[in-house]
Amino acid sequence: MRIAMDIREACKDSPTGKGQWLRGLLQEFLRRDIPLQAYSDVDLPPSFHGSSLKSVVFPMHGVRWHRAVARRLLREREADVYLSPTSFIVPFLLGTTFPCVPVVHDLIAFTDKSHERRATWIERLMLPRALRSAAHVVTVSATTKQILLERFPSLSGDRITPVFAGPSAVHATEQRPDGRTILCVGTLSPRKNQRSLIEAFTRLPEHLRAQSRLVLAGGRGWRDDEIVRLAGETPGVEWLGYVDDPTYRTLLSSCTVLALPSFDEGFGLQVLDALQSGVPVLTSGRGALREVCGNAAHYVDPEDIASIASGLELLLTNERLRFDLRERAREQAKQYSWARTADLLLEALGEALC
Repeated sequence: MRIAMDIREACKDSPTGKGQWLRGLLQEFLRRDIPLQAYSDVDLPPSFHGSSLKSVVFPMHGVRWHRAVARRLLREREADVYLSPTSFIVPFLLGTTFPCVPVVHDLIAFTDKSHERRATWIERLMLPRALRSAAHVVTVSATTKQILLERFPSLSGDRITPVFAGPSAVHATEQRPDGRTILCVGTLSPRKNQRSLIEAFTRLPEHLRAQSRLVLAGGRGWRDDEIVRLAGETPGVEWLGYVDDPTYRTLLSSCTVLALPSFDEGFGLQVLDALQSGVPVLTSGRGALREVCGNAAHYVDPEDIASIASGLELLLTNERLRFDLRERAREQAKQYSWARTADLLLEALGEALC
């Protein structure tokens, strides 16, 4: 089976969730020497230098890039199936003329929660046709599959395969919590709910707030001016911007709590990293977060700042709870690996060609 795929997100200097997911998958594919025909808009980043990965570069952006890929697939026939891990445009353009397998990370564009406007417009326009014509559909969680079937009831569940994800290669191998750091990792945006997290931090008892700090790690996103303002004006809050892998590893190894009171997540890679590292997690249980965390996290109501503040206070002061969550976290994380994801995805690609 010859696989073609879009690797643009994995080639970015500062990959976010979808790019990190794609990097993990690519590294597992390369470890297995699976033949790939990769398409990108830039040269391969240093992390892939020395690997067997080869890519065809179309140095253009927007719809022009997607049209160039679609034409190449039809003209060269250098692959049996096209895996589209971060965009629905090529599957939309190809329809049923070429076997395509789109990856659905979430359906946030179809909810009333704030999302980047251009991405919302594209996904709402492209996804329905891409799903109808897909040879198979892949999701990153069972939760996303369920939501997909609820949103598009004409789809058959047999044509949708959850493949999940694995932990980051930079997870902390040894956790030495400093007793004071609350870490939140994610692109600044209303959906990640950093604003409520900052406000919850200010509601901690004065003595606890004085000996704690809230660290936000993530690049600028959309509608984030208020988050940036609050982070800069609130004592005890630090916004680091996008952090590289060594910094991320250091933060995971030293933080006392990872907090992600998000309104929605298709998976939550940073939560899985925390679980594997034995970091106590505070999260919302929205989207796939409860699926990923199971009983290894403390859940709060993301709509209620008091609930978030109470959860933070509990985790910062209750050593026994933190110990229990650390023990459960490592067991929960064992369910997820890139080997499992690759196995499930290869099976789904095979079904696409049947």
